[in-house]
Amino acid sequence: MNHTDRKAEIIDASITLFCEKGLDLTSMQDIAAATGISKATLYFYFDSKAALIQEVYQHCYIIMSKIILTGDRPTGKLHVGHYVGSLRRRVELQNSGEYDKIFIMIADAQALTDNADNPEKVRQNVVEVALDYMACGLDPKKSTLFIQSQIPQLCELSFYYMNLVTVSRLQRNPTVKAEIQMRNFEASIPVGFFTYPISQAADITAFRATTVPVGEDQMPMIEQTREIVHKFNTVYGETLVEPQVLLPENQACMRLPGTDGKAKMSKSLGNCIYLSEEPEEIKKKVMSMFTDPNHLRVEDPGSLEGNTVFTYLDAFCREEHFERYLPDYANLDELKAHYQRGGLGDVKVKKFLNNVLQEVLEPIRSRRKELQKDIPYIYEVLKKGSQEAEKTAAQTLDAVRSAMKINYFADAELIREQSEKFK
Repeated sequence: MNHTDRKAEIIDASITLFCEKGLDLTSMQDIAAATGISKATLYFYFDSKAALIQEVYQHCYIIMSKIILTGDRPTGKLHVGHYVGSLRRRVELQNSGEYDKIFIMIADAQALTDNADNPEKVRQNVVEVALDYMACGLDPKKSTLFIQSQIPQLCELSFYYMNLVTVSRLQRNPTVKAEIQMRNFEASIPVGFFTYPISQAADITAFRATTVPVGEDQMPMIEQTREIVHKFNTVYGETLVEPQVLLPENQACMRLPGTDGKAKMSKSLGNCIYLSEEPEEIKKKVMSMFTDPNHLRVEDPGSLEGNTVFTYLDAFCREEHFERYLPDYANLDELKAHYQRGGLGDVKVKKFLNNVLQEVLEPIRSRRKELQKDIPYIYEVLKKGSQEAEKTAAQTLDAVRSAMKINYFADAELIREQSEKFK
């Protein structure tokens, strides 16, 4: 039995004894007897009962903690699709008190996989994303905001996980296939981009995330992470935490379309409404939104299917909005019914949507303008968050190295055994 296995055995036995007899009544002699290890050997691993208790608490905390990891690529300012798809929910989860730790990652290293020739774009947008995060209500006192590239352990974990995934499995990942097609990579796929599911698995497992809030399009990526975790734990023993997916509750929030009706919001397509945009620009984009192309006259019956304006209303409006901006209707169902039977024009619906969006985005925009006045503070938040995140990732990497038996200098038992062997 190696050093790590012996230590784990002692911790497991201690937990059992502490539960049966209590902390105060359990002696080091009791633990030695329960494990069949001499008291002298026990003190070789733990120099005091207090040190053992500390390890037990840490072990139990890791097992029982509820931890979230989520994040975004810093390739531009965040838009309303990010907000309804994840940001709004992150703030709710942060403030729910249900989770022990929440890690929010600015994935700059991942952004470089398809922006390697434009690092300045990524560099400039790190602070833009951080500003949007905090303007939406993510609180550094409650959530750990950090920059991916500042956590070196993630690269090493990715390197080890690559041995557990085949090329053909990566090629079958639907999200990777769709992203490759969208970027027109074809045969010229950057290796870093191609192996993104592996680096994402490193991100998730490094922080022992139990929950990953994602949109429906990211589910294949999380499934691949779960496969990597299962394979690692099967080969090397129970070490990594298998994450669960948390999808948006509102179907319209799964993936908000662009203002032109296209399936994906994209800066390059010019179909985004950004969280920090000024009121006039928001209004301009709303009034030019894609609706039902066959709804030519007010009296014509309108279709809701593929109608971007109503998709946005599904995602954003609440009953109190009708009281303030459209009192002729009690709720969205009434508005939809009127539109479908005819007699309701697109302009009236768009004006209502504009009022709703202005109300939602105004406080975010105002908070962002205040935060922009102290950029050094934003970087200090990210620096402290990155330092905290690195500590957690380092603990996970230590456990991974130990499980893979490549923790040579930390394994005192290995050194002792080999010293005896070569005498």
